[in-house]
Amino acid sequence: MRSIPPVPDDKSLRLWADDWCSPLSLEKEWEQTGPRAVDIGFGKGRFLLEHARQHPEMRLLGIERKLRRVRKLDRKASREELRNIRLLRMEATYAMQYLIPEDWIDICYIFFPDPWPKERHHGNRLMSPAFLDRLERTLSTNGVVHFSTDHQPYYEDVIDVFHADHRWKEIPPYIPLEEEVSDFELIHRDTKTIHRLSFTRR
Repeated sequence: MRSIPPVPDDKSLRLWADDWCSPLSLEKEWEQTGPRAVDIGFGKGRFLLEHARQHPEMRLLGIERKLRRVRKLDRKASREELRNIRLLRMEATYAMQYLIPEDWIDICYIFFPDPWPKERHHGNRLMSPAFLDRLERTLSTNGVVHFSTDHQPYYEDVIDVFHADHRWKEIPPYIPLEEEVSDFELIHRDTKTIHRLSFTRR
């Protein structure tokens, strides 16, 4: 993997790899030694930016497939010199299957993924038994995953998926600080119920 260039005129926080079929060498990318967290589908990045400000000791990896969002957040984080953030433009399922090393993630945040509400599209949902396998592979021994959605049927399905898998134990849900609340939640929380759940590996 090509590390972030140290030269002053290149402050990009994006990760690049010479081989996109093998786990990334993530340990050398941070000077910080705190918990390793992944924010899957960070959107406009409000949570990721504020979390980085609140927890300078953490190593935060944001994964997002939309190039425009990655570029915009890269500029914002670079201007603030939030060097505990790294960004990866990639589909989450591929990243979790092939690019994230085993047992690397201490905390995984999955906030408001696409619920694909039509039944014929449910196969496109991120949260599934197959994705729990990817989570179990990449989470550390006491790793946790925090999930939220405004779509109640999706929330109920995700609970069922976790409860059907003996590898997971439910814990109190993560409640973000007001400053961390995502742009999506800010728009919808007055008209929709926000459902949250958290699980840890047994």
